[in-house]
Amino acid sequence: MDFELESALEVATHLALLAGEVIAKHFRSGLAVDRKADNEPVTQADRDSEKLIIEGLHRLFPNYGILSEEAADRTSWREYERAWVVDPLDGTKEFIAGQVGFSVMIGLLENFKSILGIVHQPMSGLTFRAAAGAGCEMFQGAKHAVLHTTKTRDLAGIRLVTSKSHRSAIIDDIKQVLGLTDEQNVGSVGNKISLIARGTRDLYINPEEHCHLWDACAPEVILTEAGGRITDLFWDPIQYKPEELRLRRGVVASNGACHDAVIQAIAPLLDANRPR
Repeated sequence: MDFELESALEVATHLALLAGEVIAKHFRSGLAVDRKADNEPVTQADRDSEKLIIEGLHRLFPNYGILSEEAADRTSWREYERAWVVDPLDGTKEFIAGQVGFSVMIGLLENFKSILGIVHQPMSGLTFRAAAGAGCEMFQGAKHAVLHTTKTRDLAGIRLVTSKSHRSAIIDDIKQVLGLTDEQNVGSVGNKISLIARGTRDLYINPEEHCHLWDACAPEVILTEAGGRITDLFWDPIQYKPEELRLRRGVVASNGACHDAVIQAIAPLLDANRPR
């Protein structure tokens, strides 16, 4: 890992931890809930976390672009070779409900490819991070572990993780096709994919258009560096397209070993709805 990328990883980790402290102070404090243009909720915790992260990244990496979920500027990041992609509070619905399934996510793109990611869970203190070619690690205070995905290939043995607040009705059909019985529902996308990276889950499928670039950037490199794989529903890599912030072709994240078999098995179920 080159010095600049190593520095970026340390700075982003530090900012994620600080943002987590800010969010934790707001947790279960009765914050007012506002609605964005797409009717998704936002709170002062989202805004305070984002302000801290963006100010820190701008100050220390002035030559990098920034795309952040709550920021008004959604275009200038396109002009940079490297751009930060920030979700200051992933899992806002769980946060509002007083549930702990939320995280801070900071990722970095280079030429529109994910090369660095941090997912920090403020309430548990767990932090997952990775940089391209450097492996994936998890730490909690002084505890540290290098992460690897499972090698489970047998479809019936797959442990599924799905959304708590955006669970699609088609998930039941997918479970039936794959023969799955073990499902866990989790809020933040980062938290779901981190479970796969640490080997406690094997598969995440989001067949809808709920995910955005900031949902995928940090988790992607964490998962791939742990040995996993992430694509859309049709085997194609996640596209960090400047003109399209939403992942309209869904997301499949897995331990890697079962990935092809899963997509092949569910293809007949999904192909009729494939975007053309």
